[in-house]
Amino acid sequence: PAFTLPDADGKPVSLADYAGRKVIVYVYPAAMTPGCTKQACDFRDSLQSLAAAGYAVLGLSPDKPEKLAKFRERDAVNFPLLSDPDKAVLTAYGAFGEKKLYGKTVVGVIRSTFVVDEAGNIALAQYNVKATGHVAKLRKDLGLG
Repeated sequence: PAFTLPDADGKPVSLADYAGRKVIVYVYPAAMTPGCTKQACDFRDSLQSLAAAGYAVLGLSPDKPEKLAKFRERDAVNFPLLSDPDKAVLTAYGAFGEKKLYGKTVVGVIRSTFVVDEAGNIALAQYNVKATGHVAKLRKDLGLG
C-alpha cells in the first residue's frame, strides 16, 4: 500500500518518492528499546552494502517524530525513520494486530519487514522477525550473501 508519513523532522516521506527503486520497509514496535535499537543499528551498519545492491531502507514505528529524532541522534541512524501514530499504515501492511508476547496474546506492532520492488509491489513480506540477526537473514533471503 502507498503511504506518506512524517519522518523524524516532521517532513513527509512517501513510498512514491522511491518509485523505480527497491525499498526495505521495516516495522519495529518502539524506538530506543533494546531490540529495536539493535535492529536499527544492524540496518545502519549494513546501509552502504544494501544501497550498493540497490535497496533504500525506511524504518517505521508508531513513535512520534520527536522520539524518532532522539533515536536517530542517539544511535546515528542514517536512514529515514517514519512515524505512524494512528497505525493506519501499520494496519494496511498487516503489521499491527494480535501477536504473542511472553506467551500471551496481545494487540500491538508486529516486527515485520517488507521489500517493495521498483514497481511498488511487495516482493517479500516477513512477519514476526527477530530483532537480532534479522539483517543478515534478510541479506541471505535477498541473495546478497
